[in-house]
Amino acid sequence: MMQNNLARFLDENGVLVVWPSKHKDKLLVIEYLATKFEYNKIYSEAEVNNILKVWHNFSDWAILRRSLVDYGYMKRDFGGYEYKRVSLG
Repeated sequence: MMQNNLARFLDENGVLVVWPSKHKDKLLVIEYLATKFEYNKIYSEAEVNNILKVWHNFSDWAILRRSLVDYGYMKRDFGGYEYKRVSLG
């Protein structure tokens, strides 16, 4: 069921085509995008942007990057230069 809900926002290649308006759908999409990052690996902001650019097609990687942090899937250093995928819970 969860996969079908997610599929509404992806194209046939698994690329995000729309940013959902509902909170629960945003969470589903962000959880999916978080899987594109390795745990505990340090990423620069540019690396995060480049990965997100591959996995969405509406040119707003900044909102996706911020959402990954806001929803707790990634941690960002104080300056915003380094990002790391973390485990929830």
